[in-house]
Amino acid sequence: MKSHSIQSTQTIGKFVSYDSWLNSINRTRCTGWRWRKEGIVSTQNVFGKLYITRAEIARFETRALAGEFHKAAITPSRKTAPLSV
Repeated sequence: MKSHSIQSTQTIGKFVSYDSWLNSINRTRCTGWRWRKEGIVSTQNVFGKLYITRAEIARFETRALAGEFHKAAITPSRKTAPLSV
């Protein structure tokens, strides 16, 4: 009888479960959905489950390290209320 570990069910050759990859980088499924919609990452649908290739992960990491996804932090301005005495 073969014993299957969680790792073997989350990776299939060059494919990694998209949900497990998102969990490993501390991102939510909502963020993953937005990235797919915006074309930031491409996934493969295998029998109704999403997978990402190791090559796509490497491409994403290269782009992220290059600063391609960098956005300036926008700090909202605060309106100060007049002091009443």
